[in-house]
Amino acid sequence: MSNDPLESAHVRVVREPGPNEFRDPATRAEFKKAAVWLGMAVGIALVVLLIQPLLIIFAGLVFASMLDGGARLIGKVLPIPRGLRIGLVLILVFAFFGLVFYRTGMQIADQAEQLRTTLEAQANRVARWASDMGLMPGRSDINGMLREALGSVGKLTSAVGTAIGAVTSMVMILILGLFIALEPRIYERGLQWMVPLDQRHAFAHMLGGMATTMRRLLAGRLLGMLFEGVLTWIFLSIAGVPMALLLGIITGVLAFIPNVGAIISGVLMAAVGFSAGQETGIWAIVIYFAVQNFDGYVVIPMVAKRTVDLPPALTLSSQILSGTLFGVLGLALADPMVAMIKVALESNARQNGKKPKSDDDDSEKS
Repeated sequence: MSNDPLESAHVRVVREPGPNEFRDPATRAEFKKAAVWLGMAVGIALVVLLIQPLLIIFAGLVFASMLDGGARLIGKVLPIPRGLRIGLVLILVFAFFGLVFYRTGMQIADQAEQLRTTLEAQANRVARWASDMGLMPGRSDINGMLREALGSVGKLTSAVGTAIGAVTSMVMILILGLFIALEPRIYERGLQWMVPLDQRHAFAHMLGGMATTMRRLLAGRLLGMLFEGVLTWIFLSIAGVPMALLLGIITGVLAFIPNVGAIISGVLMAAVGFSAGQETGIWAIVIYFAVQNFDGYVVIPMVAKRTVDLPPALTLSSQILSGTLFGVLGLALADPMVAMIKVALESNARQNGKKPKSDDDDSEKS
């Protein structure tokens, strides 16, 4: 017979904790597991909904790294405050582009209209040839195909699909990058506050490695853009390829996007070259491969020794995924994003006492 006054022969009191009793260790453990899964689901949903603003913020970090790299270079020559160095970098950049467009603005505009007409004519010619060979459906007008392709762009890219959206995004990227470049320590300190105190040392080293890698990666990209653009312009002009200046500028700009940019610039050069004759087209293809080989075997290895050496297949795969999901902005930022992820993984491996396997280890085993 129990001494509990609440119990009797027909009433029995349950002594075990119920499912809503959070003081029970088992219930707390299950609640934590459920909270983790729910948090992951909410995080993924927020990333999907906010992907365009996140890309703009990351692009601002990329631009800030460019400004920071330029300010560091100027600091080696002129020991002036950081704000003045950032301003000097901006003045030099705007002066360069202003001088280029002042000298060649009308020529670039005329060549741009000529390039559009040439590409449209060449595309229609290829489409008619493919239709005659039975490689394409009956309709051979390339304009209709382009309209259909542009109409199938996903909702994720609609935010930057208009001219107003593109200009607004660009302005936001420039402003974000400028603010971050002027006072990078403020944002670095804020990020460290979000990490537990016992992990801040490793987190600070990881941030420093990311910043250094980003600067070197972008310096290599800018160097490659300069080499490819100038060499393409000079060699195409010597070979007599039409619109050599515009093709050089396009090739230099597209060099910021590895693999994909080279393919697009090669197609443009071949199309314009063959529009002026078979011999000119062959020379355009030869110049394209010569410039790309110079960049691939001279410029890129020099940069890769001082930064993250990304495998070409990994870079191309990330570009395909980012371009498909996030549009042109994602395609341009795919390479820096993969580089930052690789630095974070290597830093985490070092923190856990696991040395990443290098290519030299693989070669010794083989």
